[in-house]
Amino acid sequence: MTTHKTKIDTLVVGAGQAGVAMSEHLSRLGVPHLVLERKRIAEAWRTGRWDSLVANGPAWHDRFPGLEFEGLDPDAFAGKDQVADYFEAYARKFNAPIRTGVDVTQVVRNSDRPGFTVQTSDGVIEAQQVVVATGPFQRPVIPPIAAQQSSVLQIHSAAYRNPQQLPEGAVLVVGAGSSGVQIADELQRAGKQVYLSVGAHDRPPRAYRNRDFCWWLGVLGEWDAETMQPGKEHVTIAVSGARGGHTVDFRRLAQQGMTLVGLTKGFDNGVVSFEANLAENIARGDENYLALLDAADAYIARNGLDLPQEPQAREILPDPQCLTQPILELDLAKAGVSTIIWATGYSVDYSWLQVDAFKDNGKPRHQRGVSSEPGVYFVGLPWLSRRGSAFIWGVWHDAKHIAEHIAKQRTYLNYRDAAQRQAEREASSQPASLIGAR
Repeated sequence: MTTHKTKIDTLVVGAGQAGVAMSEHLSRLGVPHLVLERKRIAEAWRTGRWDSLVANGPAWHDRFPGLEFEGLDPDAFAGKDQVADYFEAYARKFNAPIRTGVDVTQVVRNSDRPGFTVQTSDGVIEAQQVVVATGPFQRPVIPPIAAQQSSVLQIHSAAYRNPQQLPEGAVLVVGAGSSGVQIADELQRAGKQVYLSVGAHDRPPRAYRNRDFCWWLGVLGEWDAETMQPGKEHVTIAVSGARGGHTVDFRRLAQQGMTLVGLTKGFDNGVVSFEANLAENIARGDENYLALLDAADAYIARNGLDLPQEPQAREILPDPQCLTQPILELDLAKAGVSTIIWATGYSVDYSWLQVDAFKDNGKPRHQRGVSSEPGVYFVGLPWLSRRGSAFIWGVWHDAKHIAEHIAKQRTYLNYRDAAQRQAEREASSQPASLIGAR
């Protein structure tokens, strides 16, 4: 490590969507700051996802207020590289002070003076505030039930790129949130035999009555919900912008040749077992889907909107055999399964942030991103302030609140009482020769 030392008012760690948004608001408020990124701006969008990934919301919705996607239809879904290019362009728009290729290895509070000492791969930084903008997708999680010493290839969805990278044979995809269901669909369309393990999920319509579900959640006030509904902690959302956007329909996936199974329970000598809850999980997903249609219809009637009827949206396909006669055990070798893809989410890694800002379970202790450790802030996490925090535009609004909090605290810290103001006036009014003589 070098001995180079930098002093800055506010240090932002991470230059993804959260770090770029944070830098914009700090710049607007005149707060001196620096953004550090270990790789490139929005690197996770470029190299941390599969090749065909697109945003789950349309371009008119999944963006910051100050810039539209260039050359993209507002109702289209931006590809991952388009999203990364967008954030790079946005950072250039206001000349964001971003330094790439720098890894932050330790943050500690100073014991004898205000602020924090930050160790990096490019020297030491002294900062009065630290904003953690590293996002929620830091460490891929494969649950402990994963088969040990299996001859089957096992990868997390973070390592999946395309069907061509996988060996010949069938695939078991564990997890039916947006990532799992999109990967399973892509593999099935590429000619793979796919088993999809479906847990608890919400299943909104991609669009209904000429409006995307992002629009519906907005006008219905769902994006502004401040707390998650009880019992929804482990419920994923199954939505897709792939191939122009479509509603995820598990029965249709089965109709196309995919085999649905329940929640993955465990492995024993090459045999995987599943919970007998597939029908229950599908039924609850249907309830969530129909509830949003009901709410949308009621909103249209209440506000007298002229939007076309869509009765076919309520048509439910017949239950496939894998739903009525669910598979509870699968011999991987006999089924020809050569790959297991774990679409089981991510955890955060704050080992470098050595401050008193965490609960016993390791999650940040904060109020709308303002940490319990004075001077430490978090931005870019799901449910940071509301349901919309997980979306690009939600990150921008959360960053605005945090930047304004930082600016307000700077105002307090810069306060001078009457005696201090008088002393400063007297010092500034003295001739330079006298000041130098002292």
